[in-house]
Amino acid sequence: MVSKNQIKLIASLQQKKYRTAEGLFIAEGVKVISELLHSHFQPVFLFQTENVLPPTSMLPELISPEVLKKMSALHEPNNCLAVFKMREPQPFVEEGLILVLDTIRDPGNLGTIIRLCDWFGITQIICSAATVDVYNPKVVQATMGSLSRVSVVYTDIEAFLTQTKLPVFGTFMDGDSVYKQTLPQSAILLLGNEANGISDAVAQHVSQRLSIPRFGDLQQTESLNVATAAAIFLSEFRRAT
Repeated sequence: MVSKNQIKLIASLQQKKYRTAEGLFIAEGVKVISELLHSHFQPVFLFQTENVLPPTSMLPELISPEVLKKMSALHEPNNCLAVFKMREPQPFVEEGLILVLDTIRDPGNLGTIIRLCDWFGITQIICSAATVDVYNPKVVQATMGSLSRVSVVYTDIEAFLTQTKLPVFGTFMDGDSVYKQTLPQSAILLLGNEANGISDAVAQHVSQRLSIPRFGDLQQTESLNVATAAAIFLSEFRRAT
């Protein structure tokens, strides 16, 4: 039986300060939880309202939908919820294509970008300190389990870009068309904030400015969603290999 203290603890993990203090995060839904259970993430609690989770070394506790709703971060809760320990920071390897994110704020965008990286075989993402927390429940949900295969590191990206030996490709509205470039297999791909793009301070470290040209006759669309842009840029880098 779930105690009131457990419910209070799990519900508190919707806030970053409590996730950080406890070193724990929540995941919801069969797909996400199943992926995390078969990865390096260690489960602490497993709950389900019906027998939907795959067999594991930890037996899920059967609870009522009403109890699950008290712990859930979703408006319409799934039929299962899990609590996992956060992963220890992983050693960073400066090789291959690396994605660097400058102040991505929207949890859905970050989660989708992580999923895209998984699709395109990008195993390392570096985030500025102001980027949304990777363990935010909405981020975890949007990754659809790809969080188990992509390492996300938070650091001072200006300092990182200053010392890297890899070429840094920044994404801008006025850059060179990505469709006309010869793109290397090992590089940094830098994406900026949804509203303001790459900050001026970070932009100073860019080796080449890239853009996705507009083809519409009116060309009145202001910009692309950052996750949509990430998909196009990653596809072009992979097409070049």
